[in-house]
Amino acid sequence: MNLNKSSKKHVVVGLSGGVDSSVTALLLKQQGYEVTGLFMKNWEDDDTDEYCSSKQDLIDAVSVADKIGIDIEAVNFSKEYKDRVFDNFLSEYKAGRTPNPDILCNAEIKFKAFLDHAMGLGADVIATGHYAQVRENPLKPGLFQLMKADDGSKDQSYFLHRLNQAQLSKTLFPLGQMLKREVREIARGAGLINAEKKDSTGICFIGERPFQEFLSKYLPREPGEIKTPEGKTVGKHEGLMYYTLGQRQGLKIGGSRESNGEPWFVAAKDMVANELIVVQGHQHPLLLNDGLKASQLTWIDDEEPITNWVYDAKTRYRQPDAPCEIDRLTKDEVEIKFGQKQWAITPGQSAVVYESNVCLGGGIITTAI
Repeated sequence: MNLNKSSKKHVVVGLSGGVDSSVTALLLKQQGYEVTGLFMKNWEDDDTDEYCSSKQDLIDAVSVADKIGIDIEAVNFSKEYKDRVFDNFLSEYKAGRTPNPDILCNAEIKFKAFLDHAMGLGADVIATGHYAQVRENPLKPGLFQLMKADDGSKDQSYFLHRLNQAQLSKTLFPLGQMLKREVREIARGAGLINAEKKDSTGICFIGERPFQEFLSKYLPREPGEIKTPEGKTVGKHEGLMYYTLGQRQGLKIGGSRESNGEPWFVAAKDMVANELIVVQGHQHPLLLNDGLKASQLTWIDDEEPITNWVYDAKTRYRQPDAPCEIDRLTKDEVEIKFGQKQWAITPGQSAVVYESNVCLGGGIITTAI
C-alpha cells in the first residue's frame, strides 16, 4: 500500500509505549497523515508494578505523542479482552492444548475492538508497529494480501494470519520494509524516550509473569505422574496445563534412574489418566510428525488454497518455513503433509500457510499425524 497516496488521511495508531509503534506514528506524521495515538489498556487483574505494568507504558506513549506533536487517547478494552481472548486462553489450557493468545488478540482486539473504536473517531485507516506488509493483490484488484516483512527475523505475519479483508483494507504497517536496527536509529534521531526500550514479551497485554503461578490463579493445580511411553514412572508433574509438547526445561527428572543421559522432552499428555508422557532425545520418534490436522480455518482472501500444491507452513512462530502439501481440505478442517518430519507439532498452536512471501491463512492445530 503506497502511503504517500494517502497523505491527508486520518490514521489512528495503536501506541503501546514501545519503540515500534512510536516510530510508526512518527513516520506517518512525517508523511503528512493526520495522526492520532490510541493507547489500549486490556488487562486489569493484578496489574501491579511487580510485573509488566501498563502505567509506565502509558507514560511512555504520552511522552512520545507529545514529542512528535499528536493527540493521544487511552481506551480500556479489558472486558473485550477477557471475553474474547482470555476465556479462550484458559479453556484451551484446561483441555490440555497450548494456545497462542497473541493470534486471537490481534484478530479480536487490535484489529477489531481497536479498529471499530478508531473508525468511531473518524479514522480512515489504522496503523500498528507490526513487522508485516499489506498490498492489493496484483491479480485480483480490490482484494488485499498479507505479506511477510522484509526483516525475516522480525516478521510477524504468523500472528496476523486471522485478519480478514475488511481489516487488512483499513490497515497500514509502515515498518514492513524496515529492519529493527533502522527503527531504533530513527527513534534515537528523533529523541524518543523509548528508543532503547526492550521489546515486550510474555502473554499478549499481560506481560511476563511466573507462568505456573499466574495460571494457578485461574485453573486449579492437578498434580500427577510423569511416565515414559512404556509406563515407567520417572517423576511428578504440577499439572498438565503447565507443560507443552517439546518442552525440556522444568521437568526435574534429569537424575532419574531411567535416564540414559540424554535430555527429557514432553511427548504427550494423557488427559484421562492425568499423566505427562516424556521421552529422551531431541529426535525421538514420538517428537517427529509427518503432518497435522487443523480446524477454525481462516483464509485471508476468502478463497481456499488448492490441494496437492506445494506451499510452505509454520507450526510455531520461531520455526523456519517447511515445504508442505494440503492433502485434504473441507470448510471445517485441513490436513497438511510435510516433505520432512516436523518436530513437536502442538495442538492449540496455529498452522499458518504461505505461498512465497504471501500469507494465505491457516487454522488451529487439533492433531499431529
